[in-house]
Amino acid sequence: MSVARVIVDVPSRDIDRPFDYTIPDRLSGWVEVGSRVAVPFGGRTLQGIVVGLTADPEFDRSRLKELIDVLDALPPLSAELVELGEWMSRRWVCPLTVALQAMLPSALKGKAEKYIALSYGQAWPAEELLADGGFRQLLEKGDPVKLSYLLQHYPHEADTIKRMLRSGALMETQKVEDRLSVRTVLTVFPGSEDVMRSGIAELGKRAPKQREALEYLLANPEPIPQQQLAEAVGTTIGTIKSLADKGWAEIRPVTEDRDPYAGRSFAPTKPMQLTPAQQGAYEPIAKAIQEERSEVFLLHGVTGSGKTEIYLQSIQTCLAMGKEAIVLVPEIALTPQMVERFKGRFGERVAVMHSRLSNGERYDEWRKIREGRAQVVVGARSAIFAPFGRIGLIVIDEEHETTYKQEESPKYHARDVAAERARLHGAAVVLGSATPSLETYSAAVGPYDKDTAAGRAWQPVYVPLPERVAARPLPKVSIVDMREELKLGNRAMFSRALAQAIEERLERQEQMVLLLNRRGYSTFVMCRSCGYTASCPHCDIALTYHRGSQNLRCHYCGYAEREPEVCPSCQSPHIRFFGTGTQKVEEALAQTFPGIRVIRMDVDTTTEKGSHEKWLTQFRERKADVLLGTQMVAKGLDFPHVTLVGVLAADSALKLPDFRSPERTFQLLTQVAGRAGRHELPGEVIIQTYEPEHPCIATVEHHDYAGFTEQELRHRRVLGYPPFGRLITLTLSHEQVPVLHTLGESFASKLRAKAEAEGVRQTVASGTGLSLEVLGPVPSPIPRLKDRYRYQCMVKYRGEVDAIGWTSAVLRELADAMKRSGVTASVDVDPQMML
Repeated sequence: MSVARVIVDVPSRDIDRPFDYTIPDRLSGWVEVGSRVAVPFGGRTLQGIVVGLTADPEFDRSRLKELIDVLDALPPLSAELVELGEWMSRRWVCPLTVALQAMLPSALKGKAEKYIALSYGQAWPAEELLADGGFRQLLEKGDPVKLSYLLQHYPHEADTIKRMLRSGALMETQKVEDRLSVRTVLTVFPGSEDVMRSGIAELGKRAPKQREALEYLLANPEPIPQQQLAEAVGTTIGTIKSLADKGWAEIRPVTEDRDPYAGRSFAPTKPMQLTPAQQGAYEPIAKAIQEERSEVFLLHGVTGSGKTEIYLQSIQTCLAMGKEAIVLVPEIALTPQMVERFKGRFGERVAVMHSRLSNGERYDEWRKIREGRAQVVVGARSAIFAPFGRIGLIVIDEEHETTYKQEESPKYHARDVAAERARLHGAAVVLGSATPSLETYSAAVGPYDKDTAAGRAWQPVYVPLPERVAARPLPKVSIVDMREELKLGNRAMFSRALAQAIEERLERQEQMVLLLNRRGYSTFVMCRSCGYTASCPHCDIALTYHRGSQNLRCHYCGYAEREPEVCPSCQSPHIRFFGTGTQKVEEALAQTFPGIRVIRMDVDTTTEKGSHEKWLTQFRERKADVLLGTQMVAKGLDFPHVTLVGVLAADSALKLPDFRSPERTFQLLTQVAGRAGRHELPGEVIIQTYEPEHPCIATVEHHDYAGFTEQELRHRRVLGYPPFGRLITLTLSHEQVPVLHTLGESFASKLRAKAEAEGVRQTVASGTGLSLEVLGPVPSPIPRLKDRYRYQCMVKYRGEVDAIGWTSAVLRELADAMKRSGVTASVDVDPQMML
């Protein structure tokens, strides 16, 4: 196989295909499917991924260019991951390079660096002798020097470099380099005992520090970092080096992992005795693992039913067979607690991957997996691409969470990727949730048929866990109608019931969780004289007020401006802050309950590395009475002294233009309610709302998932929304609206024509059989972001219709028109967010 088929790292649909390169003899033993390579492309040197090897190139071999280099001794992607990337590219309509790059840690997303060196055999030209002496000396050594280094340290020599490049005195080369490398530490390896004793005798009373260092090594003969030895003896690095120079020790670089949990100890745990319900859920999962059968299970267990212990024992079964397991969690806030459980059970065999790790830590955890030093990975969405070779189990905890869907290209859903990886490996998938997504639930228990369902490639086995462990009762839920509170003159943000419940918990020294699904201090700023609302100048969205920094901020593009003292429009002083954010609730708690200790967790207070773990540890150690936050406090947390959960503005998300808003509201309320009364102390939940009669709120009171699901599915069936149909959204972006409208109309008409040519019915709502409907183009719910207008087309389809392939084909037909006009297009297959 002398020709490599390479996908180059250019995320464009125009060149979304493999390019052939000959493999030089010096690289022939190193190139495999999945290898990262440096290739010449359009006058540049770029990174690429080998997706195939052949002896039969598409073009005349003499016209092919050679690979420049192989960037890794071991391919970072397996052949299975390359195959998975090809499937993702088709499934979510994205360039293959984008799908493959999503699988690599950022440290391996190489960039081309330019190097400058004197041309071979070239002396320094006489006409350039006036150049800076240091600059000349550096280049006269003959070694290539980074151009970026020269421009930074010798900016006044830019013209000299240009002249010498033009004359041929200097040559420019390119090399693809990683953004990070492994960390190495200079480590002292002691000599033999006889060698060190002879060294001590030779030193006698002279060089006391060298003698002391040798005596330390004699007493502690394990390898030790050079710096650590110098500190232990109280001497300098030079003293330690002198020991190596005299042959009494050896100094070599040793690779050191950047371990995010270095210095942490995790108390070992043993498997718990499963309840009969847990045992009934565990057995079919274990059987599928043992039989190496690809099967998907929906573990539908109420909050506190012991799903995590089933995960742990299923993983134990997997490891006993010499296989590996992936565990996905939806939020970074869940990770510390999950890590503690998994590290406590499986120790050093666990690797952790999530976005709050530094790039170096993520890279080293990834290497730990690839080198076989870890058999279990716990992490957020991207951990689904962990470079395992023998996967036996994939667990997705809180499978309903929208964070499993990536919102930028490739817009994959980890749930579907997990099912495909499991198919390739013959592995089991466990989807766990107290409130499964309606798509997953209906696929498991119905209604589900080929004509009306979303047409999933997988259908889960339904495994229920209807009761909490030890028969603990679910918490009592009370719904408070805030309209009645207003009628009674209570204008505070806490209802009388919630205020009284907080007082009782403070007296009993119990803990509380308060949920408000908004961050900041106020949701918008408005003038009461003229109606002016502070909006982002770059996006059609209201600015949010943040009191701590005293500014208004756009949560989409990051624009910020100072808090206004008067209305910018009419100069009126009657400018007010409306709505309630987490900062405002924190302030109200301090005013209403003097001395109350509050930990606030939202995006603004958890920006620093390790902040999630810090706040949750403090709360677990009972250094606070209230954990106040956005939805990151609603899921997965388990605190024995939390007996009260309060929800402020439970209906805040119901008015969003998204058909999933009721489902998300129900899930969020049910999840946060499950934080109360998980141990011996009974729990209580108080939900404040202005719409107590809404089904998604009323059903929470009785923990009635089945009742909510039945009503919501009835609505979805009539409108043809998932799970009774599938969606694709196309978002077009440009600085001018007419251009968007024209291209949007072209897309819609071409797609309708393809469906009509195949005899597919043109309406989806309240129907059966094959159908496809194109809605739009219309302005997106947020019509302008970052100074670009946005138009949207929605494709609704039902049954075995190739809507994804047709959408991809139409975009290829429109590629030239979009390129000429500067329109960007974004396709989202099975979107989770309609904004």
